[in-house]
Amino acid sequence: MKFDQHRTLAALYHSWSIVTAQQWTSDNPASGQCNVTTLLVHDLFGGEILKTQRPDSVHFYNRIDGERYDFTASQFEQPIDYADLPSDREEVAGSVTRHELTTLQQAFEKHY
Repeated sequence: MKFDQHRTLAALYHSWSIVTAQQWTSDNPASGQCNVTTLLVHDLFGGEILKTQRPDSVHFYNRIDGERYDFTASQFEQPIDYADLPSDREEVAGSVTRHELTTLQQAFEKHY
């Protein structure tokens, strides 16, 4: 699968659900999706996993070919002051179930 930023975002938007993150709502489909999305994007396209501390949580996202991609930034009302701190799969995976990741992957492959 070849990485395409716009195609990836569109497929993710149609793939997120209450099953992939309990915070999901139809008004804010990216809500709570950062961990599972970061893992999926990393699995499919490689690159690096990055994080930024938010007031109430850690926010995860990806860097591919030196470019930052935060496919779930729309969940926040305020712009993110990115710290781009290195992270890894283990840190992100601690809050994602296998079922959430598998569900997102299956939906993503259908929509991509």
